[in-house]
Amino acid sequence: MQVKHEPKGSVWTIVVAGGSGSRFGAAKQFVELAGVSVLDRSVLTAAKHSDGVVVVVPAPRLESLREGLGSLAWCASVEWRAVAGGSTRSASVRNGLAAVPVGTDVVLVHDAVRPLASDAIFARVIAAVLGGSDAGAPALPLTDTVWHRSTGVVDRNELVALQTPQAFRTEVLRRAHQDCPEATDDVSLVADRGGSIELVSGEQRNLKLTTPYDLEVAKLHLSIGSQS
Repeated sequence: MQVKHEPKGSVWTIVVAGGSGSRFGAAKQFVELAGVSVLDRSVLTAAKHSDGVVVVVPAPRLESLREGLGSLAWCASVEWRAVAGGSTRSASVRNGLAAVPVGTDVVLVHDAVRPLASDAIFARVIAAVLGGSDAGAPALPLTDTVWHRSTGVVDRNELVALQTPQAFRTEVLRRAHQDCPEATDDVSLVADRGGSIELVSGEQRNLKLTTPYDLEVAKLHLSIGSQS
């Protein structure tokens, strides 16, 4: 049964899975993580908090994904759409955003390669936007020494690492993408246009799968969770 934590407003999530996985050595969004694909794990969580989900995948995968979607558990609980990704992450988000229905109040953007994002994180970023912010994003403090190549040590107390899912007032995100800008995430685009950003607590467990090592760490997290 669909579980929604938002008190009001329609919510759609764009799950971005359009990358080629060059650093990983394969399209990591399609590899299995404890018997379930990375993409399916991300979409399953997003579906619990959304009225609809747009899945953005590489163009060669689009037809096979559409053919197989009906067998996925989350398809019965939400409306879904699948679209082809673009040449960059921002282009892929724009393709997904074009598939989000007009009138949607809140739109989330989530990287498929963060398959361990918790229900709590989804709830927190949605609440940030419903509470009045233009955007909500999970953030973690930095623990390593941060070194700028030109100026040396940077005060890490002034910095945080952003994660996804990130939530937005839909029309704010549409405007931020109007001129086809490029960025590594969407909060940056909204902030550049003067939008209000609320940072919420991120989680160490919500790691991004970039290398095969990250996949092994994710497996360990799931193993520990199953034993607790």
